[in-house]
Amino acid sequence: MKALVTGGAGYFGDRLCHKLQEKGWSVRIFDIQRPGDTCPGAEVFQGDIRDSAAIAAACQGVDVIFHNVAQVPLAKDKSLFWSVNRDGTRNMLEAGARANVRKVIYTSSSAVFGIPESNPVTEETDPHPMEDYGKAKLAGERLCVEFARRGLDVSIVRPRTIMGHGRLGIFQILFEWIYRGANIPVLNDGRNVYQFLHADDLAEAIILASMRPGLEVYNCGAARFGTMREVLENLCRVASTGSKVRSLPMGPMVAAMEISSRIGISPLGPYHSMMYGRSMYFNISKAQEQLGWQPRYSNDEMFVESYQWYLKNRESTLMNAGGGASHHRSAVKAGVVQVLRWIL
Repeated sequence: MKALVTGGAGYFGDRLCHKLQEKGWSVRIFDIQRPGDTCPGAEVFQGDIRDSAAIAAACQGVDVIFHNVAQVPLAKDKSLFWSVNRDGTRNMLEAGARANVRKVIYTSSSAVFGIPESNPVTEETDPHPMEDYGKAKLAGERLCVEFARRGLDVSIVRPRTIMGHGRLGIFQILFEWIYRGANIPVLNDGRNVYQFLHADDLAEAIILASMRPGLEVYNCGAARFGTMREVLENLCRVASTGSKVRSLPMGPMVAAMEISSRIGISPLGPYHSMMYGRSMYFNISKAQEQLGWQPRYSNDEMFVESYQWYLKNRESTLMNAGGGASHHRSAVKAGVVQVLRWIL
């Protein structure tokens, strides 16, 4: 089998490429950036998903497209959300249909649900995104359904917040605070139930979904999870740096996070401030039953693993910190940790 992994130079795309190669797949990467040397033997097509000719060339001769290219919430650029996440997805679907690929897997987002009215969220829960990132990802889903009706075999996988070794972004801020022994904030009492998903577990689910014909939607998250306070308190215990979890009032803190994001001193996007203090978790029984998928990592296990990876790679990570909106870049610019501490 030959796979095209769009966004293969990103954090999750890289993990997916590794998993595919372990299973004997031939891998082609399409990304606007050159990938590193972490996926040897992969064929590389460097290009912009908004360039229809570039993605059309990359789709030639592949069996399955794993579509992971996305402008993530850290970008805070509404025009990019729509041009990349919606229009780029249309380009990919059109190219895949012309190339007669066997299957397309679209990696969506739990942001399509906004703030859910109730939990657990199922595949039948009506999406109600509340900010542009989630709206653009939902638009991508609807394009997938449209192309499926035309005859292209497409399935949609919605992951909860992705974790795993090497995962930085906003988590680097958390890990750096714990490394320094700073207190870690939760909103109100921190008893909101929040589910994460390890990148390796997501990769397994996506590969399994690619082997099942027909349009399907799968919600994926950890099988073992608890409250935001529980996962952070466990991480502080394991780290043993003196960090403690402390409660802050939700209303004022959400307002502070939104303001700091708008004026450019915080990497957090609207979706982060909206959801940090609220409960959200998926019912994952459909993926378990139809795909035979079973996530390995609990919330606690993936946070500890990610923090331990950060400790081993901290110096090089801080040296290379430069911001950016992609999954595989650091969200910590010089001094941003110190600036954010007075906010949170």
